[in-house]
Amino acid sequence: MSALLTEQKTITSVKLRTGAWYGDYDIKLPIFPGWEIEIQEPQTPPPLTDQQIVNILDQPVGQGSFREICKGKKRPLIIVDDLNRPTPVDRVMPHLLTILANAGISTGDISIIMATGSHGEPGPNALLKKVGPAAASSCRLIVHNCFRDVKKIGKTSFGTPVFMNKAVLESDLVLGIGGIYPNNTAGFGGGTKLALGILGIRSIYYLHFRHKMAGWGGGRVHNSFRDDLNEIAEMIGMKTTISMLINAGRDIVQLYCGDFLQYFPEAVSFSRKTFRAPRATDADVIISNTYPNDLSLTFAKAKGFIPFKDCRPHATRIAIAACPEGIGLHNIFPFTYVSTAHRIRHILLRLSVMPLNEMFSKLTKALRQKISRFFHRKSMNSPAAPEDKKNIRRSIWLYRPGKHHTTLPEQLPGIKIATQWSQILQAIRSEQGYPKHLKVMIYPCAFLQFLEEK
Repeated sequence: MSALLTEQKTITSVKLRTGAWYGDYDIKLPIFPGWEIEIQEPQTPPPLTDQQIVNILDQPVGQGSFREICKGKKRPLIIVDDLNRPTPVDRVMPHLLTILANAGISTGDISIIMATGSHGEPGPNALLKKVGPAAASSCRLIVHNCFRDVKKIGKTSFGTPVFMNKAVLESDLVLGIGGIYPNNTAGFGGGTKLALGILGIRSIYYLHFRHKMAGWGGGRVHNSFRDDLNEIAEMIGMKTTISMLINAGRDIVQLYCGDFLQYFPEAVSFSRKTFRAPRATDADVIISNTYPNDLSLTFAKAKGFIPFKDCRPHATRIAIAACPEGIGLHNIFPFTYVSTAHRIRHILLRLSVMPLNEMFSKLTKALRQKISRFFHRKSMNSPAAPEDKKNIRRSIWLYRPGKHHTTLPEQLPGIKIATQWSQILQAIRSEQGYPKHLKVMIYPCAFLQFLEEK
């Protein structure tokens, strides 16, 4: 049975949250009377109190206390995820610093590195927002750059060359703080996946293109991608991690601390049970709120457009994303508007890490797709039969609430931008006509939600 509350009643407006890291504010969206609304709201536990957080940190799973973990250590390094993950590290960091101080480690001796992976360079206040003012003012802060300050430390049994940030080599204790969220590469992030965030670009390409993707929210705890990361974490001595699960408002509702390999199965089970949602296969309108991962369009699209899969071809698809940092950048999976040099480098790097048989297979597939797209464009320019028009999928509407200092490109492939909700309502009328009843599926926190298997 679904762990979600499905609301089916006559309502005149819907309240959603938006603007992660830039206000985290609520918006109220009016809707047409008569719509059949289903809001897939996760039923999460109450947020953890500070005392509950401290109690969990005091008893690491499968390990001794932090006093034992820190014994003889003088230069700890804490890895934290970047703002492209909504993890509220600032809720946990002050408690961890106190615990480390009680274990004999001065705050001034602690380094904190933001694990950006292959993401774009974070803004000037990113680390302050992520770790909080106490840590930002007293610890050594580092922002990882996958193109420099890395050194090869070895190779995994999977053949992945490990180019690691040099700050790891200067430390004698590596800890990690992140969130457990569904993703395509490992099924779920968090834990040892933090190590990916401080690797060199070549290592990151190996991991992404030498392993089969686990699929969004894949339930298998062990897959080759994750097992490769586990080896890398072992190589750098990252044995203790803190992983949190959050609700639709970015509050911590579950926290794990200790040996990631021991608590990960339970964490994944909790997430899949709590954030399970049905697919919108028979909905006329799908509204996907990409919060709490709406920092930029690149990541909102990659993480928050999942509910649009498997919907009807004629369905109206609406994504909500504030995108306060604009288009954003992911060097491995760039969305659009990257330079020709970037595209060439991406293709060459991707081909360089592939086995020869897979390289030829990819090139053959790409050639077939180009030929197919060429003939598809020709057919689109010819008069389409009425039955063909019914199966042409419409563009996605992107509603960008609020006022922003950054702009988005006016032309985006497959996306139409609206800055007023009235434009969205008009689009629904235009695309769906004026039926008395429309079935509308709303996902309040699509990034966190796991869609049920077919």
